[in-house]
Amino acid sequence: MHSAVLLIEFGSIILALGLLGRFAARFSFSPIPLYLLAGLAFGEGGLLPLGASEEFVATGAEIGVILLLLMLGLEYTASDLVSNLKSHYPSGLVDCALNALPGAAMALLLGWGPVAAVVLAGVTWISSSGVIAKVLNDLGRVGNRETPVILSVLVLEDLAMAVYLPIVTALVAGVGLAAGSLTLAVALGVAGLVLFAAVRYGRVISRFVSSDDPEKLLLVVLGLTILVAGVAQQLQVSAAVGAFLVGIALSGEAAEGAHTLLSPLRDLFAAIFFVFFGLHTDPASIPPVILPALALAVVTAATKIATGYWAARRAGISVKGRWRAGGALVARGEFSIVIAGLAVTAGIEPSLGPLATAYVLLLVVLGPLTARYTEPLARWWTSRRTPGADLPEQWTESVPRSQTPVGD
Repeated sequence: MHSAVLLIEFGSIILALGLLGRFAARFSFSPIPLYLLAGLAFGEGGLLPLGASEEFVATGAEIGVILLLLMLGLEYTASDLVSNLKSHYPSGLVDCALNALPGAAMALLLGWGPVAAVVLAGVTWISSSGVIAKVLNDLGRVGNRETPVILSVLVLEDLAMAVYLPIVTALVAGVGLAAGSLTLAVALGVAGLVLFAAVRYGRVISRFVSSDDPEKLLLVVLGLTILVAGVAQQLQVSAAVGAFLVGIALSGEAAEGAHTLLSPLRDLFAAIFFVFFGLHTDPASIPPVILPALALAVVTAATKIATGYWAARRAGISVKGRWRAGGALVARGEFSIVIAGLAVTAGIEPSLGPLATAYVLLLVVLGPLTARYTEPLARWWTSRRTPGADLPEQWTESVPRSQTPVGD
């Protein structure tokens, strides 16, 4: 009986997601907000709460995040990653300063104390790699000139989590300096080891994984990715970082074959991830914290757009690409919830969880919209300020001549 209920519930979720995806495609917008609203409807306090399938959906959601980051990593080689990190680390510093400070300031204004300030700073700092990867794919922008800049900012954020998460874990647990330092050292060591292996032995790994049989290639790549992600998470390193590094370790035919085979699985499990996020949000907990969450969402949406614009301008991208980069970075998601969850579990501040949930819901819905409409709105505003005049040359200029354009 339990298995029958599980199948009915899970089948209903998948069918609903398919219908919502078709509806979104008809009107040419990302289905992510609809997936989240479906999660709210099926979740705690919603219209049709789930029971039997919740644990199964939770596992599917974890796989969804892993696959999203794996597919993102497959777009670039290890040498591309190292080159981008060397070129764009100033953008990572600007990103941290502009987007972490508003969260810390809000926590202090609400009187929550320094530990909560560190936690909320992380919630507002980290963009959602999963949501952004999905949006870039939905909008057909994976090959755009500004996309490497966006990915560089996201990778810097994800790698920063290898340092940040152990620090937050130690703070909320109240452990001593020695224990916290050991956790941080292990996290940094694991992240460094995986990155070194990807850069140094990427071709060897690709030859090991590569196969002419699609079934064997799918099983090996999927198994390796989930294994590395699980080990990374067990050692206090983000599973998303592990999956991303597996992706960049693969190259050539192995990467191309894996991309083709895993795309349908990514779309399925990514949709489940967004539903799961909504499942754990009680609609009744949102109204009391909606005003501070809304204020924080408006401020940090603007600071993320400024971050993307600055980073793309620094890379020599045209004005329209700068606005696209800024708009794409607005969404928050999985990392923000993980960070807030650490504080909620430790009982740091009861209101922090609902505030973080409302904040992420606002920006995960707004993010796909800013990704799509920031550049057209900026173009409209520019033309409105100078009616009858041509747009500035920077709107059509692309990258410097020394760089090779990828697409537009």
